[in-house]
Amino acid sequence: MYYQGNGGWIDRFCARHPGFGIPNLMLWVCIGQVIVFVLEMLFPAVALFIPLYAPLVLRGQVWRLVTFIFAPNSSNPFYLLLGCYFYFWIGQTLERTWGTAKFTLFYLCGMVLTMLYGMVAGLLSPYGAAFSFANAYYVNLSIFLIIATYYGEMQVLLFFVVPVKMKWMALIDVALVLIDAIRFFQAGIVALALAFLPSIVNYFIFTWPVWSYKLGIARRQADPKVISFKRAQRQARQRADAANTGRGWTRKCAVCGITDADDPNMEFRYCSKCEGDYCYCINHIYNHAHIHKS
Repeated sequence: MYYQGNGGWIDRFCARHPGFGIPNLMLWVCIGQVIVFVLEMLFPAVALFIPLYAPLVLRGQVWRLVTFIFAPNSSNPFYLLLGCYFYFWIGQTLERTWGTAKFTLFYLCGMVLTMLYGMVAGLLSPYGAAFSFANAYYVNLSIFLIIATYYGEMQVLLFFVVPVKMKWMALIDVALVLIDAIRFFQAGIVALALAFLPSIVNYFIFTWPVWSYKLGIARRQADPKVISFKRAQRQARQRADAANTGRGWTRKCAVCGITDADDPNMEFRYCSKCEGDYCYCINHIYNHAHIHKS
């Protein structure tokens, strides 16, 4: 079980635009990676036109703003297909959790943030060309981090054999990313060391409701459709006392009309499925037509 909470403008946008998004987005991303891999095998020069290399983008090669996301995740066919299967699986899982609109918005924001960082880093750093592939990797890795945030106790088979919980795999991935960042810092390649930042920022933008709840910044709010029975009883009694002063009863069954004055031993309850504070005797609490306001 996970707590998704109120996503603010993101959830409002997705609710107002349910048709927004690309269904099975990760499937198309993986297909694109396989196609590019095959093309690079047949025509090695294709690899020169895929990365997000800022100087060439400014010279008119604007397709690089999109094609970098289709850069193969490995030069080995086996690891390529294994990586595509993994990214497709976690992508489908998150799309089912969030819905197509929110997942597409998440991936699009990740691409835009990565693109902006890639352009700046590519212009300021001589390592801009090499750095682009790492950013595409981090965009996909952020999907796994979100799945681990929501379903940390879920077990997956590492190497198809060893059962490992998602949260531990996520911590291992984060540790490996930090180790790589430290190595790049030590080598003086700051652009590569900070390449994970766009995806991490995007991750926290879309999971902030979860973290604000875990950190105690936001309190869990009950579903407005769920009735607090103690509060409902107290309010109903107060209204009954005010409306029925002198009548001798405070609770009355909405079906048969029996009151606590008619039978002091009768048990009365409030129905959670009726819209409003409707009281019923024990004979009708489970045997009545639910009231819905329209």
